[in-house]
Amino acid sequence: MKIHFHGKKKLTGLLLTALLTMAVLGGCGSDGTGESSGDNSSMEPVYGGSVVVGIQQDIDSLDPHKATAAGTKEILFNIFEGLVKPDENGNLINAVASDYTISEDGLVYTFTLRDNVKFHNGNVVTCEDVKYSLERVSGLLDGTPLISTLKTIQAVDILDEKTVQVTVESANTELIYSFVAAIIPVGSGEDEAADPIGTGPFSYVSYTPQVGIVLKKNPDYWQAGLPYLDEVNFKIVNSPDSAVLELQGGTIDIYAYLTDSQAQELQESFNVAASPSNVVQALFLNNAEAPLDDVRVRQAICYALDKDMVNEFVGGGNGTVISSAMLPTLKDNYVDLNDVYGTTANVEKAKELLADAGYGNGLDLEIAIPSNYEFHMQTGEVVVEQLKEAGINATIKAVEWSTWLDEIYNGRQYQATISGITCDTTPGYLLNRFQTDSKKNFINFASTEYDELYLSAQATLDVQEKIEAYAKLQRILCEEAGSAFLQVPANMTAINKKLSGYKFYPVYVQDMSTVFWTE
Repeated sequence: MKIHFHGKKKLTGLLLTALLTMAVLGGCGSDGTGESSGDNSSMEPVYGGSVVVGIQQDIDSLDPHKATAAGTKEILFNIFEGLVKPDENGNLINAVASDYTISEDGLVYTFTLRDNVKFHNGNVVTCEDVKYSLERVSGLLDGTPLISTLKTIQAVDILDEKTVQVTVESANTELIYSFVAAIIPVGSGEDEAADPIGTGPFSYVSYTPQVGIVLKKNPDYWQAGLPYLDEVNFKIVNSPDSAVLELQGGTIDIYAYLTDSQAQELQESFNVAASPSNVVQALFLNNAEAPLDDVRVRQAICYALDKDMVNEFVGGGNGTVISSAMLPTLKDNYVDLNDVYGTTANVEKAKELLADAGYGNGLDLEIAIPSNYEFHMQTGEVVVEQLKEAGINATIKAVEWSTWLDEIYNGRQYQATISGITCDTTPGYLLNRFQTDSKKNFINFASTEYDELYLSAQATLDVQEKIEAYAKLQRILCEEAGSAFLQVPANMTAINKKLSGYKFYPVYVQDMSTVFWTE
């Protein structure tokens, strides 16, 4: 399938060469505090008004325990809260819980509920609600765990009207991050998908498939003074061209995950700010699908790619080139493995490996890409041209987001795909998905050594041992070429110049609680 892009950058041999000298995007920056720079941050907050936030995909579920897509979770962050939640610096802060303790052996978590936290239906959150929510996500309720990391929960006991005790099967120093799981009213599980009720700064108003979701201010929100806005409309914009037109026409106020070309087009009329994202972009390879079931073919693909060029062309050089699944911002755990395949193309090595695998005359490769993500589509343009040099005839298959989620991510019916996977602030979060039997292992990576090492890493309470194990896991995934990892893109966001308070997070959220109009 041949893809034509109208009004966007085209790739030619000369352009590919010229891209190496592209200047880094001007006018983008972050002040390092999590709040976007140049955003009228010195202005006094104004209460009231509504904002339209452009989003790139539809909602996969309004049930916070069943939502899969990161693009859904970034919206639900405004509706739901867990016992704890992340802040803009990546630290966990107390939310529905006002305090918690962990026993010395790591097996007992004791949470104290915050006073007078209310659900959007007006009811005060009780220990019964917390017990129900945790039993639902862990599988204690019906035998089906909805959040895999919490299936370790063995019991949830109410100690008094303000205290809940959670007993787990085995100690895990990273488990506390999983208690961001949404607290919902007792017995409401099957109703959440149609009428979501949480404790967040905004409550649910309406959802229209393929159109968007509308939220309104929660006047009873426990955090004093927040939110400022009366209403937030998350509007689905499937076409990247439409997104730019709507921004310029004033029908969208905020739009994230811009490409370099979009950012440059908008930087005069909008505040365009960049911040490190928590997205790992890759040319994901289905390890169970021929010819990608041969490690030599996967390695050849890794050698054939010029990651520096991908970063320059699509992200203006603002991204961070990577070679495995770990965020560079998780500095204690990240290992730079870019020397394994290099960050520029080694075409001869790629051809040598293909010939050794029996593909001396080249091979065909279909790359499925969600068409609503211009960043991934432009990446595909570059990747296709680079693979040709090594004798790999790659073609792009543009698919709707719902199709990508159903057939590729969940169904694993594909050869290769370009997309992004997101991480929370848990260092092991991305490594977890590549265990052989993980439901999230959509690339079908299979390594007994990896599986055993991951389990031992989770079992240790020694932080240094865990760090060393994570380093080895990253190297296994890289050397076995589980996929061709490309970059952690910068999150470039266009923000209406009359808005302030927008914060960048190291996790995939759109926190609208601190956003306000300055006039």
